[in-house]
Amino acid sequence: MRVCFQISFLLAVNFYCQPLRAQDPSCCQHAAESSRCKDACDQLITIKSESRLKHLLQRLPSYCPESMNELWMCINSTLPGVSRKSDGWVGLGCCELAISSECRRECKQASSKNDITKVCKKVTENSLYSCITKNEMGSTCCSYAGRHTTCREYCQAIFRTDSTPTVSQINAVREYCQSHGAQLLSCVSNFTKSYPIRSPIDSLYCCDRAEAPHCQVACRRILRTMSTEHEIMEGLIEECGSQPLPQDPMWQCFLGSAHPPSPTEEETPHPTKMDRAKMHCCAKANTSLCRDMCHDISSNWGSQTLQDFDQLCEYNPGETELINCLADVREPCQLGCKDLTYCTNFNNRPTELFRSCNVQSDQGAMNDIKLWSNGTIKMPFMNIPVLDIRKCLPDMWKAVACSLQIKPCHSKSRGSVICKSDCVDILTQCGDRKRFHEGQTPERICELLSPIDDHERCIPLHRYLTPSSLGNNIVEEVIHPCNPNPCPSNHLCQVNRKGCLDELNCQPYLCVPGCKLGEASEFLVQQDALIQVPTRTGCYEVCSCGPSGRLENCADMPCVDTNKHCIVGGQRKSHGTFFRIDCHICSCFAGDTICSTRECLSFDSSDEDRRHFTGLPCKCPDRFVPVCASNGRTYPSACVARCMGFKDHQFVFGQCRLSNPCANKPCQRNQRCIPKYRVCLSDSSDCLQYECVGRQLSCDKNSVEPACDTDGKVHTSLCQLQQNGKTLAYMGHCQDACGKPQQVCGHNGETYNTVCDAFSDRVAVDYEGPCQAVGAVSDVAPDSACSLIPCPRLSTPGCQPVTPPGACCPICASMLQILWNKEQMNTFSKLNKNQPVTVHNVLQILRLHVSVPQCDVFGYLSIDHELVVLITPVDQQPTPLQIEACSKEAEKIDSLINYASPTLVSHVPLSAFLTAEIKTSSINSSVGTSPSPLPLGLCFLLGLLMAAVPGLQQL
Repeated sequence: MRVCFQISFLLAVNFYCQPLRAQDPSCCQHAAESSRCKDACDQLITIKSESRLKHLLQRLPSYCPESMNELWMCINSTLPGVSRKSDGWVGLGCCELAISSECRRECKQASSKNDITKVCKKVTENSLYSCITKNEMGSTCCSYAGRHTTCREYCQAIFRTDSTPTVSQINAVREYCQSHGAQLLSCVSNFTKSYPIRSPIDSLYCCDRAEAPHCQVACRRILRTMSTEHEIMEGLIEECGSQPLPQDPMWQCFLGSAHPPSPTEEETPHPTKMDRAKMHCCAKANTSLCRDMCHDISSNWGSQTLQDFDQLCEYNPGETELINCLADVREPCQLGCKDLTYCTNFNNRPTELFRSCNVQSDQGAMNDIKLWSNGTIKMPFMNIPVLDIRKCLPDMWKAVACSLQIKPCHSKSRGSVICKSDCVDILTQCGDRKRFHEGQTPERICELLSPIDDHERCIPLHRYLTPSSLGNNIVEEVIHPCNPNPCPSNHLCQVNRKGCLDELNCQPYLCVPGCKLGEASEFLVQQDALIQVPTRTGCYEVCSCGPSGRLENCADMPCVDTNKHCIVGGQRKSHGTFFRIDCHICSCFAGDTICSTRECLSFDSSDEDRRHFTGLPCKCPDRFVPVCASNGRTYPSACVARCMGFKDHQFVFGQCRLSNPCANKPCQRNQRCIPKYRVCLSDSSDCLQYECVGRQLSCDKNSVEPACDTDGKVHTSLCQLQQNGKTLAYMGHCQDACGKPQQVCGHNGETYNTVCDAFSDRVAVDYEGPCQAVGAVSDVAPDSACSLIPCPRLSTPGCQPVTPPGACCPICASMLQILWNKEQMNTFSKLNKNQPVTVHNVLQILRLHVSVPQCDVFGYLSIDHELVVLITPVDQQPTPLQIEACSKEAEKIDSLINYASPTLVSHVPLSAFLTAEIKTSSINSSVGTSPSPLPLGLCFLLGLLMAAVPGLQQL
């Protein structure tokens, strides 16, 4: 497991050694023409650690070629006698491939392959040892290049990727290394000829050549689940019912040499990416040096770059945004911690976030304490001498070790830094000062390692010095079915919100096939999902996760110039920053200032202005005379629709969902018209409110998406419902409470026939009855339009509620108001065959990021065109713990949006999100007591069937 230096002072570099004679700053002026070299050189001036300075000087030729004579003469005269030879452990770049976290950690601390054999078993760590063997071969082969840099680089490229070396790579080695020795060419040739056999899934394309559809499906399943050639052959013969005849196209593909065409000498192959999820983070680096190295470790298998990156970037306090982003990719923050046997004080914490709450980390903490008990804490750059930690603050040291491994992360900052006061306290009492280096003090060490003492941004250790106050009797109010992960490594775990037709075998989670974003990536995305991934040029492409388990059908997106700035009030704002102008929330995107369209009330407004202020766009009156616009959204009046940019011919009077989009018979005779109400966020294509469906011969039996018809009967899928000639009432299981029409008004201003109809549209209920008023959008506007609306009681006594924009009634939920980029939405629509991007699309993807079944996601497009997302408890009378869990889920998503974390923004269309504001509900602890916990089965059933989502209690 990667040791995260930012979590505590125990993960540090030695900034505290006696400073070396400072390097002459004028040396770096000789590197002005190379930004990579200049960044590396500038770091020499500030480094105080002897070991770190020596390491950077050893690697400096990689950034500053030896041909830069003036620079090297200056450096050598300032710091003479420094060796520039590097001798890193060749297996370091392979450590991320280790399956076991203990093996991964041991690998990163090793100096040779012999150091890892006790922990990393060859039987289970094939990928790791295969990578190390390849790196060893590469180290041997490329050493023949001597001082010839170009030859060495082309040689190393052969061994960097986990795919067959291309013709272009082999020819480049021949061209640039021919004059440097036959040994190198012979060594490389032996490697390329003996490259391992392709993985079975590399032959998935052969399945498409089978004539029978059932054989195609069986073929894909067999190649994904079986590994030996004998198993695959036997399975195909049995499933496809045919012998391996050469004239059969499928067997001809498997048995012959019919592999995908290799690139020709003239072609430039697309480089294999080790980890395209990490590449999302590279743009967050503060220096071009760290940015370039980030791209290297995301693209290549080289070990030295990873070592450089660890020492110069990942543990650099100035690269916090980059560090947190990479942490999100490796181990996203998840709610809940339980079942630990050593770090027991971390148990029973269902509403706290952790990156690595699992058995392996629990064992790792115990092992760390054993090592530290020897009196020295060994780290890559220094050894920290300590007193006997078994006698000096043992509970505090245990909390440190467990924090280091379990990694609690703050929901807002996503950081895992312990508070400075804890750092100073433990070093003051337990540091062995007799063995401290000259100049070291607890304060100086902690100022560099844990400089934060704000509990909004750091983790106080005292929280984990005692057991959780909840104990064991209450934690079933909030469960975490995907933590720990019960699914195979190539599947995502998702909360089961669909329910099950077979209740006896129903699980609270689903295991969904996924794609890894790179050969060495552990970051999975759902099959068929559209994913935005970065390229080395700094641009992006949109790919789909295919049935082969890999990204495919990639299409380039228009490049965004992130170097453009916005000028706001005479100040320069860089790309990606967000700020406020009056009551507007704004973001700078590639030089364009994008702001919300809220109506603001200035501080110097007269009393008359304040009395007439409705808070609606363009100061429209708050009368409710609804119109349906061409984007499928109902606006409270023509005035508001015009204010939001719609022409008179682009809207009609009346609510959208009360019209019949199939009335004009828009489909062909052999097709059936199905109403499909939706609100579109893109306007590059028509936002049709219907779908033309042909008669399907068969439905996918593996797809379970319950649908309820107007007769109150549930079907396994919408396809099955249509095949039976029924009319859809709403998606989901049929509910007794929704058997009879009883109109409700949703937060989006639409009238629904039942609560279930609203929930199926991912809209929470504002009040009973048809919509008849529009609420204020601004917090400072009066609510006179809603004064006659009878609002339901809050679900939990003492709840501090929120009122969604445009709604009349408060709700006990957490709310996000998201600013988004329409141009990006249009781009995604065009790349997806002009399919419109809808609010429903966005909400369904956001649901995947809420890991607690007791919370669900609802939302709508506000009348001033912000995306409003509500994360609400699903129980009829949610407990304070459940409300807190939903608030934490909302804070987590808010942080992922505002920091543009790959966890969220790699998903199309969520990558069009610019910034978000959050309002959370809380419980006044002095009011009432916590209700007794519901039985787990009942609680889960309520969540699955949506039988008690806010609004249903009104029935």
